[in-house]
Amino acid sequence: MRLGCGAYAAGCVVIEVLGVALFLRGFFPAPARPEPEPPAAPAAPEPLAGASSNWTERPPPLFRKVVIMLIDALRDDFVFGSKGVKFMPYTTSLVEKGAAHSFVAEAKPPTVTMPRIKALMTGSLPGFVDVVRNLNSPALLEDNVVTQAKAAGKRIIFYGDETWVKLFPKHFVEYDGTTSFFVSDYTEVDDNVTRHLDKVLKRGDWDVLILHYLGLDHIGHISGPSSPLIGRKLSEMDSVLMRIHTSLLSEEREALSPSLLVLCGDHGMSESGGHGASSLEEVNTALLLASSAFERKPGEVRPPERVQQTDLAATLAVGLGLPIPQHSVGRFLFPVVQGRALREQLRLLHLNAVQLSRLLQVRVPGYKKEHGFEQFKISERLHGNWVRLYLEENNAEILLNMGAKARKQYLYTLKALSQALSSQEAQYDMYSMVVGTVVVLEVLALLLLSVPQALGATAKLEVPLSPVCSLLFYVMFLLLWAMHMVVCTSTESSLYLCSLAWPMAGGVLALVSALLCGVLSTLTRMCLRGKLLRRNRAPSHWKWSELDFLVLAGTAGHVLSLGASSFIEEEHQTWYFLVSTLCLALSHESYRSCFLGDDEEPEHCPRVAGEFAGAASALQDRSVSCDVLELGRARQSPSPLDGLRGREKCMALAGPWLVLGCCRLLRSLNQTGVQWAHRPDLGHWLTSSDHQAELSVLAALSLLAIFALVQSRCSSVAKGALALGLLGVYCYRAATGHVLSPWQQDNKDVSRGIIEARFVYVFVLGILFTGVKDMLKSQVLAAGIPVKTVGLWDVYSGLVLLTALLFRPHNLPVLVCSLLIQTVMTKFIWRPLRHGAAEVTVMHYWFGQAFFYFQGNSNNIATVDISAGFVGLNTYVEVPAMFLTAFATYAGPVLWASHLVNFLSWEPNSGPALRRACFCYALLSSVPVSAYVVLVTALRYHLFIWSVFSPKLLYVGMHLLVTAALCLGFTAVDWAGAKADAGKVAHC
Repeated sequence: MRLGCGAYAAGCVVIEVLGVALFLRGFFPAPARPEPEPPAAPAAPEPLAGASSNWTERPPPLFRKVVIMLIDALRDDFVFGSKGVKFMPYTTSLVEKGAAHSFVAEAKPPTVTMPRIKALMTGSLPGFVDVVRNLNSPALLEDNVVTQAKAAGKRIIFYGDETWVKLFPKHFVEYDGTTSFFVSDYTEVDDNVTRHLDKVLKRGDWDVLILHYLGLDHIGHISGPSSPLIGRKLSEMDSVLMRIHTSLLSEEREALSPSLLVLCGDHGMSESGGHGASSLEEVNTALLLASSAFERKPGEVRPPERVQQTDLAATLAVGLGLPIPQHSVGRFLFPVVQGRALREQLRLLHLNAVQLSRLLQVRVPGYKKEHGFEQFKISERLHGNWVRLYLEENNAEILLNMGAKARKQYLYTLKALSQALSSQEAQYDMYSMVVGTVVVLEVLALLLLSVPQALGATAKLEVPLSPVCSLLFYVMFLLLWAMHMVVCTSTESSLYLCSLAWPMAGGVLALVSALLCGVLSTLTRMCLRGKLLRRNRAPSHWKWSELDFLVLAGTAGHVLSLGASSFIEEEHQTWYFLVSTLCLALSHESYRSCFLGDDEEPEHCPRVAGEFAGAASALQDRSVSCDVLELGRARQSPSPLDGLRGREKCMALAGPWLVLGCCRLLRSLNQTGVQWAHRPDLGHWLTSSDHQAELSVLAALSLLAIFALVQSRCSSVAKGALALGLLGVYCYRAATGHVLSPWQQDNKDVSRGIIEARFVYVFVLGILFTGVKDMLKSQVLAAGIPVKTVGLWDVYSGLVLLTALLFRPHNLPVLVCSLLIQTVMTKFIWRPLRHGAAEVTVMHYWFGQAFFYFQGNSNNIATVDISAGFVGLNTYVEVPAMFLTAFATYAGPVLWASHLVNFLSWEPNSGPALRRACFCYALLSSVPVSAYVVLVTALRYHLFIWSVFSPKLLYVGMHLLVTAALCLGFTAVDWAGAKADAGKVAHC
């Protein structure tokens, strides 16, 4: 079957997406927990040493009531730093002088809300896959404090983030949930929590009150941690905490029993305002425990102690008199019981040690050789001896010394057990990972073996269907099925492929078999064709150019860099270096072509010569064919730059340096990565409240420049809609308070920009509709290239307008520079130097990757700007929010791929060029994806596998999904062009 290489590549990428999805399912398996014990399991008795103890029951609760005030994104320095001193005076007084204990609680990545709530309530370490589940949290089945409290008859009330309601359905006697994803709202989302306070604090019909405030996190996503809104929100939270604390203290005077107030954060906030990664600002959270039961000497200074976030679950269980959750790896915070009797302290320490040792026995087969378990046995012996002496009423000084020794041993044991359980290796589904890797590598092999045909003149290749019907296919399928049965029957762990119904599992194995047969068939045909070519060898004048070597060396270097964690954290530096080197290479090529000519170049089979400005007329006389690879550029003597006038030739020589200057400027706009992300940049300077006027001027000039760069090739309707849409973008940013509004002096935020944003959406949809209509018109009426290319450009301008709306104001220069570079490269480099489709595609791909990082993105989840998903929305709607967030994140690659389609559509005989471009784009995306899948499998026990390699793996999967969508778009445009050409021929 003869198939265009573009459609072939699009199909390969879609299959590769399935392979990567299967690999991710194995790499991020659903956490498998041991079966829970009966809820009424008795507590471990006090250790004995030749005597009988009367302490066999679980200790009573330490506190009558517990209030948990969780402030989303409460970074440690927001409470214990200068901001806390300035904006949270009451909380600061509790930390410095009050009856309270303060801690810096470390949250393990991923630092997003749902996994952190699970860690706080279960004491376990959630899997990285919970990043995805954070969007739609399933009910929590794992043993946790909330479930234990409900089983014990505790009455729990909750107000705040609805994630709690999803995790703990039917656990609260009263609740009011608010959506956590509508980040544009940072006022009402907290008012809906606080409005219940006065009523519920006066009531006595509850035991646990949980409040989850989201406003601080939303401000971070919108404006970052340096925003003046942060101080106002911290002051608001301080007043709420004061109301709760004073109410509890007044109630304690009447009830004569202490209560506990817990102030904590689920995660921190990065310098850009996001979270999800493992920087210190994201993992260090504030934790404050306040109660009248805590003793404090006058003048005593208690600096915050560093603990793990998982320690809170055990602490809450002890405070409420509940069993510690079975899968908790934390140790309860000992300062909470410091004022208790020594026997009670040892009893609580023993219960925590027993729980951790039991968990160690379940998870580690050779647990008896573990250092923590050995220390636990020593602790029990010391504790048992102390109990015997205590019951025998021995000397008080001896009891005190032995008790202190046993207590110290228990604290050391708890630390050792907790560290051993926290550092356990992840349980991967290796079967799914191997099958997914095989699929990805098979697709890469098919693409590499198809290069000779794909880059030929016709850009079509023969896809044999015989391998699917061959004997080898059935033999391979039966062998794989036998291996599948052996793996599924011999393993003790849960495997995803083994849990599938047999038709689905058979389909996966049939796909693997078909791909393998396709690889072998293609390889066989290449070998046979190679023998024929050797018999009839003709002299070849083709040789590699410097740009070809740069492309191969750059791709290979980027792939190799993915094996180092530092290079992944700073991947933007790799792409900045590659595009800078590309600019220098293009400058060298321009100077050589201008001053030396092409006399020394070997003759190539000409692809296309001449200018592209008259593309419509060039169609009639530029029909050339050759049957060689299009890796090199087509050259014709005289020099390609000879046709340019003096001013245009100067621009052609200066063009690469202008592009290089733009790239250098953009590097200073957004600091990204890890090592230098904290350093000040132009973006931070522009977004500060002191420079709002400068930001407003820059945003206005950027929008004018966007219109000037895009409008020249738009249709008249799209041109007007683009102008009004860009005006609406400025109105939207003025309504949200980011830029100054000349027509609204008080600059009040009335509508949050919803009306203005929807106004822009109308123009975006109108421009896209106009462009699609023109493309369909060229197909149905055989209107020719001009109508088709205008339609494509209208679609492109619609995407530009949507990008301008979603980008933050300080990022608009990124869009301007992108459009400027595309214009300069098109007019003065790609067309005059007659670069082939393959090379132009590589350059578009490289610049698209570089602009992904110029936007401020990185391989950390924290840099994803989720506020873009709520532009124009007054409530959380999942599908539009996810689409807008993904588009804003990948706007750079998408716009450069769209420009590539427009550029090649102006080329005579554009069908083969588009097919080659689609194939090259798919190949460029598949090489790093395949390499990274193999590298991650090999490095799965690396120290930074979860903090560095895993976030990158999610980005790799998302990038491949975007590539699949772009390749399908390439194929659709190529198909529409082919239909139009066929209709034109029929019309003639």
